[in-house]
Amino acid sequence: MKALLVIDIQNDFCPGGALAVPNGDRIIPVVNRLIDQFDTVIQTQDWHPAGHHSFASSHEGKNPYDTTELDYGTQVLWPDHCVQGSKGAEFHPDLNSLKSQVVIRKGFRKGIDSYSTFFENDQETSTGLTGYLKNRGITELYAVGLATDFCVKWSVLDGIREGFKLHIVKDAVAGINLNGSLDAAWREMKAAGTGILTSDQLLK
Repeated sequence: MKALLVIDIQNDFCPGGALAVPNGDRIIPVVNRLIDQFDTVIQTQDWHPAGHHSFASSHEGKNPYDTTELDYGTQVLWPDHCVQGSKGAEFHPDLNSLKSQVVIRKGFRKGIDSYSTFFENDQETSTGLTGYLKNRGITELYAVGLATDFCVKWSVLDGIREGFKLHIVKDAVAGINLNGSLDAAWREMKAAGTGILTSDQLLK
């Protein structure tokens, strides 16, 4: 059984947001067309408490996009974004969320960030997505959303490690590209066996 995994299409990741992906909103019409084609749609939502440890503002003398060492390793420090209950954390108003059957919230533990929709950044704390998919009999996922080189990439790689077949729809994702991270992400996903295709191939 197949499902569409719609990753973090939230106001703060779109133009005008606190951590905007360049042209991030341009993928939304494509994503909406894909949503219409899938019986099973899963959304994920970055959902940080105020003062989250991944925010540069939580570390004296640090600026956004600096790094720091946390218990689980090196962490990129971000502008405050997707704070619980804020407009920035809401799904983009143009996104069709009506067909979504579950929303997986991540990054809600103050001391640990979560790029992947399967695990938080310690690679141990589960979001519960694996169990949900297995209970539903879903074995194949098509990933779309933001950002290609962070939450999408980590979700795709973890999904493969968890035993699912993963595809990424390349015209339904957009990246930040921090120090070459976008090219690196595509290389990593391809090397891991990710299926890479366009929306036209799915919408035939």
